[in-house]
Amino acid sequence: MKAKKKVLNDFGGIMFSTDPSFVYEQDNEVEDVPLAANQQDLRVMLDRKNRGGKGVTLVTGFIGSTDALETLAKMLKSKCGVGGAAKDGEILIQGDFRDKVLLLLQKEGYKVKKSGG
Repeated sequence: MKAKKKVLNDFGGIMFSTDPSFVYEQDNEVEDVPLAANQQDLRVMLDRKNRGGKGVTLVTGFIGSTDALETLAKMLKSKCGVGGAAKDGEILIQGDFRDKVLLLLQKEGYKVKKSGG
């Protein structure tokens, strides 16, 4: 997943200090705790944008590490017998396999919904 973009509010309003002894104390960043499969809310849709008319099954909404995303993508690709990729927190499966992916994810314990037309 992408790292969260830092904004001025993250620094508590302090932008600059002329005091040479000033030490800014930063809170320790909390690591993303991976959610259990039954707490994930995934969306499965067919996407044809910027792909030359070829459709891909797109799975969005995954929260977790990139390793877990890659593992889930590998399982879905092997069960469907096609290629695909896992990038930017999304899983791409080549072809229209919405129903099959929906059933596979439900068997794994994920909360899944069909999305799009």
